[in-house]
Amino acid sequence: MQDVLKQSKEQDSVNYRRTKMQKELVLQKLKEQGCRITKQRVMLLDIILEEECSCCKEIYYRASRLDPKIGSATVYRMVNTLEEIGAISRKNMYRIVCDSGCETEEACTIKLENGTVHHLSAKAWNDVITAGMKAEGYIHGEKIKSVEVQSCGCNG
Repeated sequence: MQDVLKQSKEQDSVNYRRTKMQKELVLQKLKEQGCRITKQRVMLLDIILEEECSCCKEIYYRASRLDPKIGSATVYRMVNTLEEIGAISRKNMYRIVCDSGCETEEACTIKLENGTVHHLSAKAWNDVITAGMKAEGYIHGEKIKSVEVQSCGCNG
């Protein structure tokens, strides 16, 4: 039981560091585009990083609980700005996007039915997908631009 708690704490620490790194990268991109870094923008970015929001309205409702003065237009503008700088993709349900050269560690966690867990870096994950796509004849030298994964909903 203690091993499980220790693993959970370690994973939380890795997730925190990855989220903090993503936040800093996005804030840097915003600054490079000449955007002011306001408290509301930081709050919206935190919401997007912490939650899996499916639409601007959901982001707005969460933000308005933290800051009743925030307007929906502010949320829509921020989401549009984040999309313009390539930080998010609406196709990825407002999750922060990494580019192909990303060195993010533990970008993917694969759990096998025998209890084995594999943590793949962004590069390793890309290599595995590329090798699989080549082996199955789906790609012939093309580079993978993005991968979208949806849960099947089963408990397997």
